[in-house]
Amino acid sequence: MKNNIYLNLYKDYAEQIDTGVLPPGSKLPSENELAATYQISRETVRKGLNLLAQNGYINKIKGKGSFVLDTGRLKFPISGLVSYKELSERLGKKSRTIVHATERVRAGNDIAKELRIEADQPIWKVIRSREIDGERIILDIDYLLAEVVPELTKEIAADSIYQYLEQELLLKISYAEKVICVERATDLDHQYMELKDDTHVVVVRGYVHLEDTTLFQYTESRHRLDKFQFVDFARRISVTET
Repeated sequence: MKNNIYLNLYKDYAEQIDTGVLPPGSKLPSENELAATYQISRETVRKGLNLLAQNGYINKIKGKGSFVLDTGRLKFPISGLVSYKELSERLGKKSRTIVHATERVRAGNDIAKELRIEADQPIWKVIRSREIDGERIILDIDYLLAEVVPELTKEIAADSIYQYLEQELLLKISYAEKVICVERATDLDHQYMELKDDTHVVVVRGYVHLEDTTLFQYTESRHRLDKFQFVDFARRISVTET
């Protein structure tokens, strides 16, 4: 829709900044130049630039222009449901997944409560570190229903579990509920992440559902504080009284 054309500008420049095509300190084209390139009004250009500024991509300096920021942090989307493999490709960073455990176990009381199942029901427990630019800064702990995922190998976990579920098992992953908080680092965090002097981590808990609404995965994605910012795009919808 024409009213959303500014999103094209936003997505184009967000991708160029995320992938390093536009390094920190780069100056974006002027509003007039962008208006000519995208064949839109300057007002629409400003909407796109304002969104880039709101999400930490650029700094707008009056009378000088818009400049790419260097936050030193990786941008992880709050909304949307993407695998780490898809996200790392989008970020354009050198990354590696280290699988510490892939085992079929009894759910136990705590995980059974999260997955809303019986404590003796079998699940897969997967523990993986994510190494980005040579540092282990994410710890992912996943629990998946064995009745939905009958087989899971270390090789699959090292590549992409979601790719395996969708392309091999033909499952349709639909949506996730997410809870984000800051918690004291655990022994596992210290064992599998390079936390330096950090005593706390950002924890993203996810409850992932299939298309038929089945809750089949509970996950804890644990992040080093200094390396991440979580971003989202929110649009206000006007409600008119009739």
